[in-house]
Amino acid sequence: MTFKQLAQRIRVSAGFILAPLLLISARPTVSSLAAGAFVALIGLWIRAWASGHVRKNQELTISGPYGHTRNPLYLGTFLLGTGVAVGGGTPWFVAVFAAFYLLIYVPVMMAEADTLRELFAEEYSAYERDVPLFVPRFTPYRPSNVAGNKDYRSRSIGIRRFDLSQYLRHREYRAAVGFVLAYALLAAKLVLAIS
Repeated sequence: MTFKQLAQRIRVSAGFILAPLLLISARPTVSSLAAGAFVALIGLWIRAWASGHVRKNQELTISGPYGHTRNPLYLGTFLLGTGVAVGGGTPWFVAVFAAFYLLIYVPVMMAEADTLRELFAEEYSAYERDVPLFVPRFTPYRPSNVAGNKDYRSRSIGIRRFDLSQYLRHREYRAAVGFVLAYALLAAKLVLAIS
């Protein structure tokens, strides 16, 4: 088993290791909760935006946030998790979270790139060349055969508007519920520390 395969298998369960550590180490303040919520809400928004565009393994999605980064769901998750970590008010935990996340998710992103390369060889090659793996580019990607061609159609490239039914189908609202629960626990810890 390669490290990419291992990372794919443990990526979700790895978060359950960090959650108790966050709650034990957290020393939230009003300002840390506010700053963390700001970052986390940006992450939630990116995840929601991406989820309303992607049709996993059915087409190469290049619209919405996929025109800026090849992995907007993971970017959103990173910002969401970083925001929750910041909310905890413990700087060393923010660093641990970021390092742990990148250690696990960069190999996952690379493994998923391998899959997309197999599924959409020609289209993915151009997309991969112009769109960063994780850190977004400022201007959206447009393949050269799409630019100026209103009649362009490809069965393998997805260019579409945000679709709420896709967001609901992917059950993306669970990320928001998780955020609210985590923040409720951090807020409770703050209230208990004050009283």
